[in-house]
Amino acid sequence: MSPRVEHASGLPRHSIMPRRRAILALALTLAVSSPAFATAEHRYGKNEYAIIQGGRAPNGKLSVAAHGGGESGSEGFRIYLMAEPGHRRLTTLDNVNDDNILDSAPDAFHAAWSQDSRTVAVSFRSERHIVTLNIYAVDGTQAKLLDGPDLFRDVTGRSVDIKTDGDMRTSVPALTWQAPRRFHLTEYRVFVLDDTALADKLGPLGKASKRDGGGNTIQFSAEADGELLPDGRIRMGKPVPGRFEELE
Repeated sequence: MSPRVEHASGLPRHSIMPRRRAILALALTLAVSSPAFATAEHRYGKNEYAIIQGGRAPNGKLSVAAHGGGESGSEGFRIYLMAEPGHRRLTTLDNVNDDNILDSAPDAFHAAWSQDSRTVAVSFRSERHIVTLNIYAVDGTQAKLLDGPDLFRDVTGRSVDIKTDGDMRTSVPALTWQAPRRFHLTEYRVFVLDDTALADKLGPLGKASKRDGGGNTIQFSAEADGELLPDGRIRMGKPVPGRFEELE
């Protein structure tokens, strides 16, 4: 039997990498060159609230479902917390709407429920290579959007606005639950910059490579354990280096 490889976080590497790889694969697979295939769309029926991937809560009493209008399904698009098994709308989840989504198909949205069904993380593409991760605290019929973790911000002291910062070309966060209030977060980003100052600042969490035609590609790859505190805040552990991609 081959030995189990432990990561710097103390977890087996195979247990923490698959979800980030899966979401990165989704982002890259859907981001093809032809505009006709650049998005995953779904035309919803009038009363169709389609459960997203992983959307059913472990307790069987809740789910997360999508609904939108128009031919593409993106008009007035929203994500909802639903009561099951009756599939009844309870509330709308904040920060998922037709202004910040790229896709409208329910399979393009991914939910990760905590084991106690009291917290759910929802991830989706906001741009072709940009994945947004929202975390909600669920209490009965309500779902509160939490101030989510940002490992890049923790390391650099600044946040990146995906709408205004064109230097960031890829951003793929992924969350895996370890216990009802504990999780593991991986975060992978790619920047295109004139110099390597960012990579120098990131240290072992960054990797620079020259681009054909000039400029530099800077990868940021980090992971850390997190904990949901009783007051709704999230406490993150110290980031450690994640996996870097071999970019062409």
